[in-house]
Amino acid sequence: MNNFTPREIVSELDRYIVGQNSAKRAVAVALRNRWRRQQVDPDLREEIAPKNIIMIGPTGVGKTEIARRLARLAQAPFVKVEASKFTEVGYVGRDVESMVRDLVELAILMVKAEEAKNQRIKAEDLAEERLLDLLLPGDTASQSTEVKGEGGTRDKLRRLLRMGELDERMVDIETQDNQMPSMQVFGPQGPEEMGFNIKEMFGNIFPKKTKQRRMKVSEARELLIEIEAEKLVDMDKVQTLAKERTEQNGIIFIDEIDKIASREGGHGPEVSREGVQRDILPIVEGSTVNTKYGPVKTDHILFIAAGAFHVAKPSDLIPELQGRFPIRVELDSLEEADLFRILTEPRNALIRQYQALMATEGIHLEFSEDAILEIAKTAARVNERTENIGARRLHTIMETLLEELSFSAPEQSEKRFSIDEAFVRGRLSAIADNEDLSRYIL
Repeated sequence: MNNFTPREIVSELDRYIVGQNSAKRAVAVALRNRWRRQQVDPDLREEIAPKNIIMIGPTGVGKTEIARRLARLAQAPFVKVEASKFTEVGYVGRDVESMVRDLVELAILMVKAEEAKNQRIKAEDLAEERLLDLLLPGDTASQSTEVKGEGGTRDKLRRLLRMGELDERMVDIETQDNQMPSMQVFGPQGPEEMGFNIKEMFGNIFPKKTKQRRMKVSEARELLIEIEAEKLVDMDKVQTLAKERTEQNGIIFIDEIDKIASREGGHGPEVSREGVQRDILPIVEGSTVNTKYGPVKTDHILFIAAGAFHVAKPSDLIPELQGRFPIRVELDSLEEADLFRILTEPRNALIRQYQALMATEGIHLEFSEDAILEIAKTAARVNERTENIGARRLHTIMETLLEELSFSAPEQSEKRFSIDEAFVRGRLSAIADNEDLSRYIL
C-alpha cells in the first residue's frame, strides 16, 4: 500500500470493476491520504482526520466491490455492515458499536495468521519432533544413543519422514476439544454485550477435553504445524498490533445508509431511524469503544457509506452526520456497453468463471462476441423494464442460459460447446420479452 499512488490504485481497481471512475478516484485519494498522514510530524498527525466518503448509486453498480477491493489493496481490516440492521440504544437488536468490535475481531484474525506464518519454520521442527514421538512410542530424550544418535532409529525415521515415505502411515493424535457447553445470555444492550469474557471464564471452569483423531502422517503434519504455530504466537503482541491496525488502517463500509435517512415530519419509525443516525455519529466523529481486547479509538478509521437514495436524499441525514462525510461521489447506472465489458474485461469476469467451471468437467466452453452482446442487451432490457439491479442481473441471466449444460455436463460426450447469438436468443428471448415471466425468472 505504501508504494501505491492514486493512479496505481485506480489501475488496480480497473482490473475488477468497470467504469465508476469518480468513485475510484475518491477512494484512491482517501487511501493515499492514509499513507501521507503517516509521514506527517506526530504532533500534527493526530489532528488529520480521514475524509469519509458517501457513494450514491443504484444497487449492483459496484459500490461494495470498490470498498472491498480497496481494503484488499491496503491489507487493512475491513467490515461491511448494513445500517438498516442497527437499532438505537435501548431497543433490542444490534447496537452500532458492534461494527467496531467486528473490525477488531477481524484484525485479530489477520494479525494472528501473519504471526503464525512467521513462526512456521520453528513450528515445522516442533511438529516433526511430535510426529517422531508418535511413530516411535516410548522414545525419550534419556534413551541410548542407539536410538538418538547419528544413524539411530529416530534419525532413520526422520529421513523417511522428510522424503515423504511415511505419508500414508496412520497415527493417533490427541487434540483439544474446543466445544463448550452452549448457553445464551441476554443483556440490556443486545447480543454484542453478552459479557466479553464469558467464554474465557467458562474455559477455565470446565476442564479442557481432548479427543483422539486417527489420520495419515501427511495430514497430521499440517495439523501439528498449525497447533505448534498457534502456541508460539504471542497473543499480547497480536492484540496490540491488531488494535493499532484497527485504529490506523481500519475501514468500515456502511451500506444502505439511505434506509436510516429520515424524511421531513418525522414520527414513528422516522424517529427510530434518526436515533440510529445519532448513535452512529459519535463513532464516525471519533470516540472510544470498549472491546474485549481493550478500548479502541475510532478517530482515524475510514468510513465509507453507500446507498441508492431512491427515496431519501443525502441531505435527509442529520446535519451533523452529513458533515462527517465530506466526499460524495455518484455512481453511474450500467448501460448495455458497461454490461458487455463486465462480462469480458475484469479478471473475475463472469464468462471466465463459467468457462473455468465447465473446464472441471472437461468441457471447453466458447462464447461468440455476438452471444455476449446479446446477453448484455437482454440484461439491460430486463433491468429497464423491471427492477434495475445492475450487474447482478447478469448472474441470473447466465444461470438461466447455462442451466441445461450445467446439469448435464458430466454426461456430455461432446467436449466442445459453442454459444452463439442464436442459442442465447433461443434460451432467453421468450422469457425476456414476457414482462410478467421475466419478473419471476430473470
